[in-house]
Amino acid sequence: MSTSPSNSHSHEAVEAESSRNPYESPYATDNDPDGDLNTHVSFKSGFRTSSGFLPSPLSTSRDPSPGYNDASRLQQRRVSSRSPVQPTTGNILSYLNTPAVAQDAKDHSALDWSVEGPGRRVGYDNLTAIDWIFEYAKERQRLRVLRSNAVGLLGYFQLLADSSQTWIILVATGIAVGAIAAAIDITSGWLGDLKAGYCSNVQDGGKFYLNKGFCCWGQKDFETCPDWQLWSHGMGVSSSAGSWIINFVLYLAYSVLFASVATYLVTRFSTYAKQSGIPEIKTVLGGFVIRRFMGIWTLVTKSVGLCLAVASGLWLGKEGPLVHVACCCANLFMKPFESINNNEARKREVLSAASASGISVAFGAPVGGVLFSLESLSYYFPDKTMWQSFVCAMIAAFTLKAVDPFRTGKTVPYSVTYHTGWHGFEIVAYAIIGVLGGLYGGLLIKLNMRLAALRDSPRYPLKDRPILEVCIITVATSVIAFPVTFLRAQASELVYYLFAECKDIQSDPLGLCKSGIANTGVIFLLLISAIIGFFFTALTFGLQIPAGILLPSMTIGALYGRVIGLIVEVWQREHPKWIVFASCEPDVPCITPGTYAIVGAASALAGATRMTVSIVVIMFELTGALTYVLPIMIAVMIAKWVGDALGKRGIYEAWIAFNEYPFLDNRDDRPIPDIPVSQIMTRLEDLVTITAEGSTIESLTNLLKEYSYRGFPVISNSHDAVLLGYISRTELSFALKSATSTRNLPLHTSCFFSHQSLADIEHTLDLRPWMDQTPITLNSAIGLELCVNYFQRLGLR
Repeated sequence: MSTSPSNSHSHEAVEAESSRNPYESPYATDNDPDGDLNTHVSFKSGFRTSSGFLPSPLSTSRDPSPGYNDASRLQQRRVSSRSPVQPTTGNILSYLNTPAVAQDAKDHSALDWSVEGPGRRVGYDNLTAIDWIFEYAKERQRLRVLRSNAVGLLGYFQLLADSSQTWIILVATGIAVGAIAAAIDITSGWLGDLKAGYCSNVQDGGKFYLNKGFCCWGQKDFETCPDWQLWSHGMGVSSSAGSWIINFVLYLAYSVLFASVATYLVTRFSTYAKQSGIPEIKTVLGGFVIRRFMGIWTLVTKSVGLCLAVASGLWLGKEGPLVHVACCCANLFMKPFESINNNEARKREVLSAASASGISVAFGAPVGGVLFSLESLSYYFPDKTMWQSFVCAMIAAFTLKAVDPFRTGKTVPYSVTYHTGWHGFEIVAYAIIGVLGGLYGGLLIKLNMRLAALRDSPRYPLKDRPILEVCIITVATSVIAFPVTFLRAQASELVYYLFAECKDIQSDPLGLCKSGIANTGVIFLLLISAIIGFFFTALTFGLQIPAGILLPSMTIGALYGRVIGLIVEVWQREHPKWIVFASCEPDVPCITPGTYAIVGAASALAGATRMTVSIVVIMFELTGALTYVLPIMIAVMIAKWVGDALGKRGIYEAWIAFNEYPFLDNRDDRPIPDIPVSQIMTRLEDLVTITAEGSTIESLTNLLKEYSYRGFPVISNSHDAVLLGYISRTELSFALKSATSTRNLPLHTSCFFSHQSLADIEHTLDLRPWMDQTPITLNSAIGLELCVNYFQRLGLR
């Protein structure tokens, strides 16, 4: 976070509006036309008297870089090169994007701070935080130069082309995400049906490539479809016992095959393709750098792995991972546009907008996708990003609808419509469903986190055998699921039948529309299925396989929601004269169990993710029933209350904490002690600092080896301890390496961070160009709550 002075001896005040957001740089240099600001929050370091926000004695905290449980997540450090510049803001900022040859040439000569200017940067290390303020200062300077050179008609088209880059990326992303989602739907549907049988239409030359739905297209009863052959029938097995065994063995074999191949792809080609990717996306959008998380191999592995994982029958979904797929597409489309690709802050704006397209195609809910990105993913969401998200989500949904993978005109297979409304007495049932959703979410997170801790334990026997672990869980899932009709069906098919009204179902393959005594058996099976699904969802989410948790949560919520609906329906049928049911019309079905399933699905999502508004809108877009918005809102509200009572973190935040990602949630409403920050700060004598003079290349190298901190405060001397600046570990390491490798300076070479009028620049190392001269500083007497607010709003880490 630095700005450049007009000369080497000036102490420029750096100003910021406290109301500004972390994506908007609160710093403005003297020659910045946008710098009409009022409140000083930090000053250029130097020998100054103390101010309200800059103490004279050094006051900061000692925070080592966070540890990581999995050493494999640490990747090769990536360092960019530089070229010489002049002491102007424009050249200093453009210095970041110059060829390596120029840097190599410069490194053979001494560095002069008065020529180089302060605030030089190297590429961000993997698993480090970006400098929001510096990135936006660089972008402002780029735009200033672009506008100053834009003259005449050609200049107008240059500005138009520059402003169109974001839209080109988002349009391309929307089209790509829609096409990929359609391909995943078609492929996973066919592979999922392949576990049970195959399409064999001899008259038309065979249609092995069709799933059951397309094979039996136009048939009233899929169960008696002549073109669809079970594996036992295809093998000529006629006995019931033999047919059951053959079908079960092939069902199990295909399930294990799909799951194991998906896991192999993840472990072999891209470990970042595992799970949903949403916790990592939240962290990246918050300003963290995770290299290769959105690369081409991750995109391919995630897309292919999703087809196999969904078809395996495990309790997982593709909805969350599609957000990761969308971000991968946007990241790849950004590569040709240097002004965006080379600016980490602008990249995160585009990724925030692109993430909405993932939910848009997952649920067929473009508006819900925008709200999901706003509510769950983005650290900061300005108006322009909302508009960009809307366009990207709309194009993705339009592309999916144009492809029409289900040939029904629907973007998701479980989209339904309702023909009846709800009654006032049902509010109690909806509230009960909300309580169940909160209990489900809270208990799921606790169980899932305990299982994650168990897997991370060195004593866990399958810790280094992810494929074997997935195979074991797949076998257990298949063995339990095959005898139960509800569990054997694909998740999207099950959710559709749970949501649908009985009169809209031509055939009833799951037996959900039975009445009388048979209805009691259905209720029991639904309840057992929900309990089994709960445990397998907690067990599956966290495996080394592409897996989302949204669809499993919807399925479980729809199961227990349908149970409540059936109970209320039976109650009303047996006691139609009760005053409670006085609002029911005679000879017309009063209760629609499918609507309870919708409310249950929403409550389960709210309990697991702790989202509210986006869930209500997604469910509304799924059903198109504005009438049921209020029941859904009631259930979602209660589910969030109950879930928060069991634990404040949603499933994604819990995984962020488990992985120890440096994510500071700006929505965290936990109480903060009313104490000054001085009570929790590290004392000056315990800090690891660097003095302005007296260091050598050898001593600084040893400092880097001894301590793993991400940076070090630079002070005038150990007695006065006036803060001069801050140098990060990355910049210091790069500067020392350049000095010894290209300039061939000996290890005993003196290093300094302040002006030395008598220093021999040929035989000393001036590190001022690499030091952040404008670190954000606060008075040690400031309240802890205000300090936390600064960190949250300015995107500090």
